[in-house]
Amino acid sequence: MPKKALEKIIDQAEQRLELLKELGINSFPREKVEPIFRKKTLALKRLREEIGDCQRCGLAKTRARIVFGEGDPSAEVVFVGEAPGEKEDLSGKPFVGPAGKLLTDIIELGMRIPRSRVYICNVVKCRPPENRDPKREEISACQRFLKKQLDIVQPKVIIALGKHSAQWLLEKEEPISQLRGKWGEYNGIMVMPTYHPAYLLYNRAGKRELWMDIKKVIEYLKKGEIG
Repeated sequence: MPKKALEKIIDQAEQRLELLKELGINSFPREKVEPIFRKKTLALKRLREEIGDCQRCGLAKTRARIVFGEGDPSAEVVFVGEAPGEKEDLSGKPFVGPAGKLLTDIIELGMRIPRSRVYICNVVKCRPPENRDPKREEISACQRFLKKQLDIVQPKVIIALGKHSAQWLLEKEEPISQLRGKWGEYNGIMVMPTYHPAYLLYNRAGKRELWMDIKKVIEYLKKGEIG
């Protein structure tokens, strides 16, 4: 598009915005501006209904609540954790305990994005007893729902938090210490594996490496390409 034509479009848009402000219209409901937002919201709601009172694996016997996921259905960034912890199990929401506070700081203080504008979910949606690692059969029973969540949201970037998330998304078996910081891909979506926030609560040295990984995501979101 010629530069003059683009400048004209921008000028017209600015004039219309000024007119709307004069009329007292300062904001627009997102649902009206972005119809796809409603479609994605509805699709996620239907997916949650499909899961129902899930009894597809043994975790159903010990969980308190299913932790489906939450956030912006049109998010550019999706965080995929491993499994809910105790506080998540009680609340039904992902990352609300100490690790969740750290994740919120990473998102809002580090990435400068409101937590409400990303989407957060886990590889398995029920808490393993005593916060143990999820078993292979538990991941297998839950994986189709995670696939559907990612298909609905279609983010620009997935940040894989921890070993089980990274291994599942990238179909690899290496430990997270070897996977972190290296770009991968899931169904055409760029994936950045990094440490789980819970790991950083006890291993402060990992914070520097995590921040290096997050900075790569920030640069990718700005430039649209891997530096």
